Amino acid sequence: MNPVNPAGRAGTAGARTTADRAPSPRTRLLVYAGLAVLAAVVAAAGALVQAAWFPGGLLLALAGCLALFYGGVKVSGTRLGAVVPAAVWVVCVMLLSTSRPEGDFLFAAGVGPYIYLLGGAMGAVICATVPQLPRGGPNRL
Repeated sequence: MNPVNPAGRAGTAGARTTADRAPSPRTRLLVYAGLAVLAAVVAAAGALVQAAWFPGGLLLALAGCLALFYGGVKVSGTRLGAVVPAAVWVVCVMLLSTSRPEGDFLFAAGVGPYIYLLGGAMGAVICATVPQLPRGGPNRL
């Protein structure tokens, strides 16, 4: 007896699980909007943390970026799930890196901020281009 198919039949033509259904366009837009908001939060938090406890803060900030980008791919099921938060992250980080007329800025000139900027951008590219494996079904090994 198969635990997924209690009747023991080899295949049922019309049975679809929730994992097989594609999300609606409205749901996908909400996911992308949520990822964009998270990207802004991760960019601001990373800008503050990356210089705080060098190198631990830098590694924590990069881990947050990679988790956001890879999580976006997994949640949305498309490569756009990494591209949307990556684009918002880059824009937010660039806006945070500009100095204001008062002299305030979040990124100092040093190795840590450059590693954060380049590492986050490279992580976004890697997560957006990683090959996606097909989802395993109940009868797949």
